[in-house]
Amino acid sequence: MPDTLAAARDIHASLIRNEPMQARSTARLAALLDAAAAVVDEIGYERLTTAMVADGAGASIGTVYRYFPDRIAVLQSLAARNEERIIHRVTDAMADPAHGDWLDALAATFDVLVAFFREEPGFASLRLGDVLDLRPAEGTLRNAVMSDAIYDALIERFDLDDDPRVRFGFQVAIEATDALVSRAFARDPQGDPQLLEATRRAARDILSDYLPIPRR
Repeated sequence: MPDTLAAARDIHASLIRNEPMQARSTARLAALLDAAAAVVDEIGYERLTTAMVADGAGASIGTVYRYFPDRIAVLQSLAARNEERIIHRVTDAMADPAHGDWLDALAATFDVLVAFFREEPGFASLRLGDVLDLRPAEGTLRNAVMSDAIYDALIERFDLDDDPRVRFGFQVAIEATDALVSRAFARDPQGDPQLLEATRRAARDILSDYLPIPRR
């Protein structure tokens, strides 16, 4: 998990034209990305322009281009920040000693995902950035990166075997979860409760084909 978080930070840094070295520059960059997130939250990522980002951040258009060559780089950087933030939150949630088994810890990651859809501006539209072709050189889908991070953490925490078949099962479960949670939030800003509960069950059912489900 720490390696995955570091990789997300590297992607984020690589997309920025001039990586900030001082606190003021870091705050300015954060303000630009916050402004971009607000625009995406309101009208979607397709219509975002660099002028909208500048206006939302109270900055000049030149300030935007100081950090980003174009609007796509803004969106990619925002997606990379989303990935970094959610991996960090997932790490914290799974480390809770109250989780008695891997299924409890996995349920906590679902709660993190739902919270991000509700609370993180623009996340529901952009999430981890696959729609923007934000992938490492080997072409790994970002949801697969997330599922591998989760599985690696479960291996370390609960002494599970590193089984390629089970790893694939986690990738399937995370892909299905992402698609269904996205649908749950399509018309309800809090998420359709019936669909969210159905998503929990679906993920559990998928994984039951790959791992024994802990008894309750």
